[in-house]
Amino acid sequence: MPMLGLGTWQNDDPETCAASIETALEMGYRHVDTAQAYGNEEAVGDGIAAADVPREEVFLATKVRNSNLAREDVIETTEESLDKLGVDAVDVLYVHWPAGAYDAEGTLAAFDDLYDQGKIHNVGVSNFEPSHVEEAMDHLDAPLFANQVEMHPFLPQTDLRAHAEEHGYELVAYSPLARGGVFDSDVLTDIAADHDASAAQVSLAWLREKGVTAIPKATGRDHLADNFESLGLPLSDGEIDRIDGIDRTDRTINPDFGPDAWN
Repeated sequence: MPMLGLGTWQNDDPETCAASIETALEMGYRHVDTAQAYGNEEAVGDGIAAADVPREEVFLATKVRNSNLAREDVIETTEESLDKLGVDAVDVLYVHWPAGAYDAEGTLAAFDDLYDQGKIHNVGVSNFEPSHVEEAMDHLDAPLFANQVEMHPFLPQTDLRAHAEEHGYELVAYSPLARGGVFDSDVLTDIAADHDASAAQVSLAWLREKGVTAIPKATGRDHLADNFESLGLPLSDGEIDRIDGIDRTDRTINPDFGPDAWN
């Protein structure tokens, strides 16, 4: 899984979405993340098809909507997602939240079925706490590949990072720029100035140093390029320590149906 991807949440104008995917892929991105709930899978597929990049080079992920997590609905709606995306399989399919129609036994049995059929190459979960992850692992026959969660310098997910390392799954960070909050941090902007970089690049580089894949959302060429250039930004141990020292736990995405442990 490429350690920098393109998130597409709220990128719901079909033409803009497709164009941003095409631009990103031709710029060098090789990881695209969407979801049934975003309402843009067809546009994402159009962008992938339009780019001069072979499908096998693109790591593509989508997520099953909370209301579609009953076993039969997982199968049916994933088939619909594949059709909208214009692909035979996705590289990872996520349970979007441990909420709604989610039932670990039934939901994950459907994911196992899709995995066995080759329609998904990896099983993922999203917004899971360690207890949810362990329950999922108990029910899955397929390996658990990744947990996608909000993570950035103001929400460092220390416990989840340790849990992921212990149990051998990947962490994927959505909202890695804290919905723009990184630009208001003196620590991040000072480090950015020392590198002639942006605070966004510093946040993405910090995540990479933690072994976490980031999927920032962007549509315009300038923002896409700025985020992509984070791959060439090295951070010193001292700079990482300064970012670690921010010592905040600010969650920007916290719906009522989120895990009880968040509140």
